[in-house]
Amino acid sequence: MNWAFLQGLLSGVNKYSTVFGRVWLSVVFLFRVMVFVVAAEKVWGDEQKDFACNTAQPGCHNVCYDHFFPVSHIRLWALQLIFVTCPSLLVVLHVAYREERERKNRLKHGEDCQRLYINTGKKRGGLWWTYVLSLVFKMGVDATFVYLLYHIYEGYDFPTLVKCSESPCPNVVDCFISRPTEKRIFTIFMVVTSLVCILLSLFEILYLVGKRCFECAHRVQGSRQINRAKSIANMRGSNTLLESNTNKLARKDQLASAYSLIMSS
Repeated sequence: MNWAFLQGLLSGVNKYSTVFGRVWLSVVFLFRVMVFVVAAEKVWGDEQKDFACNTAQPGCHNVCYDHFFPVSHIRLWALQLIFVTCPSLLVVLHVAYREERERKNRLKHGEDCQRLYINTGKKRGGLWWTYVLSLVFKMGVDATFVYLLYHIYEGYDFPTLVKCSESPCPNVVDCFISRPTEKRIFTIFMVVTSLVCILLSLFEILYLVGKRCFECAHRVQGSRQINRAKSIANMRGSNTLLESNTNKLARKDQLASAYSLIMSS
């Protein structure tokens, strides 16, 4: 697995993330990728070789190992990390699409033309939905793999002794897992970090939705204030017009009265 490519991908999306997104990236790098590369691969490197059963029956060892470890923890976690980082690539591609549209617009209408986006990396419009859906996808991936790990291995525990009666074993045989305590600790650690990443993604979604609702409410309140100011200005204008018309009528009445007095005299 090319971890350098994964690191470059996540580092690229870091500048488009919120505070919760940056914390999520730190947790993924320090407590998942680094632990996976530095320690976890070595802990599970000899799992099949050191899986010992007290029988020499050909095929019994392999069948029992496949029964208790149908999927390697290392491969399952590698697949989880790949799937959980793919949505970040969608965000980067969406920003690149916006930048390309902006570039073509400037080439077509000139450098002084009106911009399509004030900031191509700002989470507005379609990019906001892409970012939120990527967070939902990350939560779904982590939750799915946590459940699969529990379902496949019937919990997160590693017993020292397991009993196997699969064919072609002649009877119930005892099998021993190498370093069960160490594997149990790393499994629980990876599960806990996955749950932490789920909570961080949930907090980021709530933050983005709350921020958007606040902006919408502020925009509605501002439009109401503008409409109120316009209505007050219109009322004042109508009152001024009414007063001017009243004054004109009063002048006309005064002139008519003066004319009547002159004619009567």
